[in-house]
Amino acid sequence: MLHRQGLILAALVAVGLGFFGLPAQAQPFMQGPKKCQECHEAEVTVWEGTKHFASFREVHKSDKAKDIVAAVGGEKNMKKNELCNQCHYSLIGEEMKAEAGPSCESCHGASSDWYPIHNDYGGKDVKREDETAEHKTKRIADAAAAGMIWPHERYDIALNCMSCHGLDRPNVDGDTLAKMLAAGHPAKPDYELVQYSQGSVLHRFYPPDVTVNKPLDAAGLAEAYIQGAAAKLVTASAALAKSSDPAYQAFQQKRIDLARQGIEAVGDMAEAQALLTDPSDANARALVAAIKGQDLSGKVGSLLPDPGTYK
Repeated sequence: MLHRQGLILAALVAVGLGFFGLPAQAQPFMQGPKKCQECHEAEVTVWEGTKHFASFREVHKSDKAKDIVAAVGGEKNMKKNELCNQCHYSLIGEEMKAEAGPSCESCHGASSDWYPIHNDYGGKDVKREDETAEHKTKRIADAAAAGMIWPHERYDIALNCMSCHGLDRPNVDGDTLAKMLAAGHPAKPDYELVQYSQGSVLHRFYPPDVTVNKPLDAAGLAEAYIQGAAAKLVTASAALAKSSDPAYQAFQQKRIDLARQGIEAVGDMAEAQALLTDPSDANARALVAAIKGQDLSGKVGSLLPDPGTYK
């Protein structure tokens, strides 16, 4: 468990390793969306239509962005500011150059270590459709051990989302985060995984027809909602203790209250009660494992966002 948590933290800070002053060559690095596009052209095309993509050319131009940078200090250019880099940019290559906004590896982990494993279907000449079930199981596990966050691991994906959208980066001190909030940094306590994953960023192109972008079904939406609520509860609870700033605490408490509503919907489960009592990562993962494959739409359906509000 500690090893897995370490990999998640590594993925969360992969775009900001310079913040620690560590040698870039000693760490996994991003290869950039063009590398992913070699096999995932449809997914990258979706990304090119998102705010994540557009933000590379836009986010640093606003007066609000300049106010936030001034409040936290450091390099005035957002693209070179080590704090801003952690969420707003993909730092490509060992030289860690900001060449894109949040992209594939912002969610799925810097790929230099896991990419060769991810693309090996059993040998140099073995195609994806010919991969054995045994090899696929091992490939998935090995890529995850090398730092890949697979799309089906939605709780881990949600941790990435929440660390930026919840203003709770685990390696940034609370006072700095409070300064960002006070300077006008966007902070939406109602940020929720389903609403933000099933809209413009939806990219589920799976066999047998990889040309169709497949939304989650009712059971999948309910499961994703609980996975997102668990991630929000864990991250907001940890963030709450990081700063005594009243505004920052109020923001995180609102996130906690909203997350608890989701978990309470399955409160008859022992794992849900354990998470509500102790919002730890271990308890969240226990709940995520307990609900896997279950259809919770009857319990959670009324809490799901209207598809018309998807972002």
